[in-house]
Amino acid sequence: MSPSPDISVVVPVFDEAGAAPDLAREIAAAFAGRRFEIVFVDDASRDDTRAALSALKAEIPELRVLAHGANSGQSRAIRTGILAARAPVIVTLDGDGQNDPADGPALVDALLAGGESLALVGGERVKRQDSQAKKLASRFGNGVRKRLLGDTANDTGCGLKAFRREAFLRLPYFDHIHRYIPALMLREGYEVAFRPVGHRPRQTGQSKYTNFGRLIASASDLLGVMWLQSRSRLPGRISEL
Repeated sequence: MSPSPDISVVVPVFDEAGAAPDLAREIAAAFAGRRFEIVFVDDASRDDTRAALSALKAEIPELRVLAHGANSGQSRAIRTGILAARAPVIVTLDGDGQNDPADGPALVDALLAGGESLALVGGERVKRQDSQAKKLASRFGNGVRKRLLGDTANDTGCGLKAFRREAFLRLPYFDHIHRYIPALMLREGYEVAFRPVGHRPRQTGQSKYTNFGRLIASASDLLGVMWLQSRSRLPGRISEL
């Protein structure tokens, strides 16, 4: 493991024993030649996810495995990984294998090329490999959120993102924050950008969300983020005298 990684790849997983090991290998291959670490956060899985990942640590020295004692959700698992991360740049992706790790380095390069004011480069999935109902629900939700929050994101549900750790830690934390990171970055005065990324069909396991459950959570979250935006006051350029 690199003593000082430049990139921490954070992956939340829950009951993904079938997908997680191959995903870890793909991440290691995608970032080969760079100083990186891989932080999987097992959100109290009920299957063999934790054991399957732990068995890979000898094969992938960059791999770290953190484990929640109780199931706390995707956003908390992401935050756990970011708090434990040792690099200034974070890459997140979903643990089901639908995000392609090969797209990660390009997001990192775009982030680093954008200057210090650019805090996030998010992926926008093209040719999504989901059911028609899920795609329609996502399109509707993204449209409503984008209109109300003005976050410029066409696909905030894409788990593949690259962003600055310091910027993320400035954001107010709440459950489901992972869908509102672009809006909250803008609220803090940062810039955000987006790039097209691939999307793959799920090969194992099953989705942890339903369209109805996502709708119920999104309604209250959206109102909360709108309130946070209304209470934001930026100080402009800060200088030390």
